[in-house]
Amino acid sequence: MLKGLGQLGDMAKMMKAAQEMQGKMAKLQEELAEMTVEGESGAGLVKARCTAKGVLNGLDIDPSIFNPDEKEVVEDLILAAIKDAQAKAQVRARQEMEKITREMGLPEGMDLPL
Repeated sequence: MLKGLGQLGDMAKMMKAAQEMQGKMAKLQEELAEMTVEGESGAGLVKARCTAKGVLNGLDIDPSIFNPDEKEVVEDLILAAIKDAQAKAQVRARQEMEKITREMGLPEGMDLPL
């Protein structure tokens, strides 16, 4: 189609690749919002669930930890579980992004915004 136009043909290829990447990024954003990861603390006594985008959407707390004298311990366990889930969400999002960059033939380690 653009044969013989030299650099204009290359530019058209780059624009097409950019549009393709934009579409894949939009799809990835939707998928990350639906993926669920789970973090835990206290050997599973507190579990937190969040999307791969880091949005907290659930907690599961074992009733055995509800001792009024250990309120601070419970609070620490809850925070630890949430932080664990959010850290796993970041890892999962990064892994999904790496899949896309590999498919697009982009250099490994290229850090694209999520």
